[in-house]
Amino acid sequence: MNFNKQKTERKRNALSSPKVRQSSHLTLFFYKYALVVIIALIVTAAGLSIGFIRGILNNTPNISLDSIHSKGFITMIYDKDGNVTRKLSTSDSNRVYVSLDEIPANLQNAFISIEDVRFYNHNGIDMRGIARSLLLGLKEQNLDQGGSTITQQLIKNNVLGIQPEKTTIERIERKIKEQSLALELEKITSKQKILEEYLNAINLGEGTLGVQTASQKYFHKDVSDLTLSECTVLAGITKNPTKMNPITHPNNNAARRMTILKTMLEEHYITKSEYSEAVNDNVYERIQKINARQQKSSTANSYFDDALILQVVHDLKEKLGYDETKAYNAIYSGGLKIYSTQDSKIQKIADKVTNDPKNYPEGTKVALSYSLSGTDKHGREVSYSENDVLSYMKKNKLGNSLIFKNKSAAEESARKFTKSLKKHGVTVINEQVSTVIQPQISMTIMNQNTGQVEALVGGRGVKSENLSLNRATGTTRQPGSTFKVLSTFLPALDAKKMTLATVYDDAPYDYLDTGRPVRNYYKGYRGFSTIRQAVTDSMNIVAAKTMADVTPEVSYEYLQKLGFTTLVDNKTTSDGKTYSDLNQSMALGGLTYGVTNLELTGAFSAVANGGNYYKPSLYTKVVDQSGKVLLKSSSSGTPVMRDSTAFLLTDAMKDVIKKGTGKPATLSSGMPAAGKTGTTTSNYDYWFTGYTPYHTASVWMGYDRNTSFSSGQQHEKIWKLVMDQIIAEKGESKKDFSMPKNIVKARICTKSGKLAVKGVCDHDPRGSTVKTEYFALGTKPNKPCDVHVAVDICKESGYPANSACPPDQLYRRIYITRPKGSRGTTDDSKYQIPDLYVKYMCGLHTPE
Repeated sequence: MNFNKQKTERKRNALSSPKVRQSSHLTLFFYKYALVVIIALIVTAAGLSIGFIRGILNNTPNISLDSIHSKGFITMIYDKDGNVTRKLSTSDSNRVYVSLDEIPANLQNAFISIEDVRFYNHNGIDMRGIARSLLLGLKEQNLDQGGSTITQQLIKNNVLGIQPEKTTIERIERKIKEQSLALELEKITSKQKILEEYLNAINLGEGTLGVQTASQKYFHKDVSDLTLSECTVLAGITKNPTKMNPITHPNNNAARRMTILKTMLEEHYITKSEYSEAVNDNVYERIQKINARQQKSSTANSYFDDALILQVVHDLKEKLGYDETKAYNAIYSGGLKIYSTQDSKIQKIADKVTNDPKNYPEGTKVALSYSLSGTDKHGREVSYSENDVLSYMKKNKLGNSLIFKNKSAAEESARKFTKSLKKHGVTVINEQVSTVIQPQISMTIMNQNTGQVEALVGGRGVKSENLSLNRATGTTRQPGSTFKVLSTFLPALDAKKMTLATVYDDAPYDYLDTGRPVRNYYKGYRGFSTIRQAVTDSMNIVAAKTMADVTPEVSYEYLQKLGFTTLVDNKTTSDGKTYSDLNQSMALGGLTYGVTNLELTGAFSAVANGGNYYKPSLYTKVVDQSGKVLLKSSSSGTPVMRDSTAFLLTDAMKDVIKKGTGKPATLSSGMPAAGKTGTTTSNYDYWFTGYTPYHTASVWMGYDRNTSFSSGQQHEKIWKLVMDQIIAEKGESKKDFSMPKNIVKARICTKSGKLAVKGVCDHDPRGSTVKTEYFALGTKPNKPCDVHVAVDICKESGYPANSACPPDQLYRRIYITRPKGSRGTTDDSKYQIPDLYVKYMCGLHTPE
């Protein structure tokens, strides 16, 4: 006790010493000063914040019952000639307003449970919800975690409308307006009215806005007749109308639906028996059957319409800051006028030719598409795809491919697999079995002088769904040899001062970066070959050697400027593997993911128009209901290569069609055309990209799942058929590609790429190797051929003559010289000057 007292006393004395007292005064002074500064900063920040908020509120519209009421208008799509091609009338223009007493309590409570569980307790702003969202956002490093009440969502959709939200300030401004108006709205109307307006405005996918339209779409019944299970399906869509679509993504919706049912049970909106009944309801099977019936009686959007809608959605989000819901609301109910670039006459031709069975290889087949969701014998959720069907088939020796000779054979395999699942205790909730005709096709046709897409084919066969697989824009395929022109020969001519006369030795060769041998599609090796010949005959080894000199880095830069977005630059995946397209095989189109038909066509169109790249556009402008232009496509291109480079590549690709791998694409009208073929490893993909002075078009043919087959050059013939009919339909006059003023000519030897030597190059044993070639100004060769050698042979000795050999005993032979270290035997080898001729001369005649 005394010890503790003494210890306390010593501490008090120490603290009362002059030095400590002085230090304490100083500390107190700084604390007071810091406190004053902090208070001043808080006051200043508060003043600025108040001014900022006051400025926002001054620009906030007034709230009224009329302003929160839904408004819907049909959006019209026009073709390039001003004809209406599509009315997007499956949402707002089809909206059927229903009062709250027509909407089941279960549906009301389902939305409240998942969107705003304290809806009846807050005054328009849910502070607990905001706090929870903020904490979740900080945890996941994503501050876009919701927190909006139903009242705020109604104001966002129906009052504030579509506003730019690209910056943080814009999002804060919108949030302040939402919360301010939410407080005001809750003062002038009831919760019931707010909920009613909200349920009639909400986006529920498939172009439906409002619960009545959605009920008719998914269940073919009035909203008043919905069951609890069906109510939770609709409520589950709201979070993301695309990903939670119960038709296209039933598993996603089912998981969301279970969350809603559990919350409704916890909030005592439903009983345990109601919960169990809803869980066991096979609701998604009904949805699929109803959808199938509706699809038979309705016409889906075309592939062009689908691509157009997605491009407009993307641009509304990218350029104006719309979120996904606002973008789709604008398109489906905003009364927009979308002026597309589609030429209906060209589109009709493309559709007819690509859907004609006569234009495909014999033995047309089908591919199986399969999905099943259900529960196993333990009640756990399970799902299966066509890959599981394939595994089952292999295990039971029923086949090793998902490609079948006809629809019935494919469906039979699916039935056997489903039956095996049921035997093992699987309860089926939803099953989808469909077949797709194979091989498939895609085609893009562009006006290269404007960048406008005139027609687009995303597949063959009946298109039954909106926003379904679009093979022209939504899938990537390996481009094969079509890529040589863009990845290799374009930068070679444009950046490395090579020419069409530049020569490489087509001889055995291995990739420098991997050591793998490069193979040509033909047997043997052709020896010295020009870049023009390499383009004409699609020579792999010459392309690979050229890429080595160009370098993948330079190539990649050009491909980026040509609009390719699917190429990879050292991407590391979640499994730790690194992928990159920066390699020598990029010369032959060996890519990580491949390219889309649309982007490949856009890149070639830059060559076709003289070197200017236009990003492919499917619309010219988008106008809102008031006449204001929301979006407008660019009317100017970006120079990505010299006009001389574009001309030289075009001239080389004219030879592809005249006498190379693209002969089947020769146009009947005689219209000049240039193009490039492409076939990938194992004959999975067949390409032809070509252009006339008017249009650029790409055709891809292949199976959706990689399958070897022979196209019989049908892909080239399809291109020809389409282009011939376009020329006839449009009455296009015959004209050639324009030649820039900076192009010159020279007579060169095709074995050296240098100036031809008269009497030598034109006397090659195989025929003359002299050709008139085009060159960009400043690149014309100025040295004579050094590959051909003229040797005078003495008849008596059989060796090169010397000055003493009788003139009447001489004869001349032309030989080829190959560099030291040349590999393998080529077409030039037997014309190569013998080693003895290099070392020895005639020994029978001795000069004096």
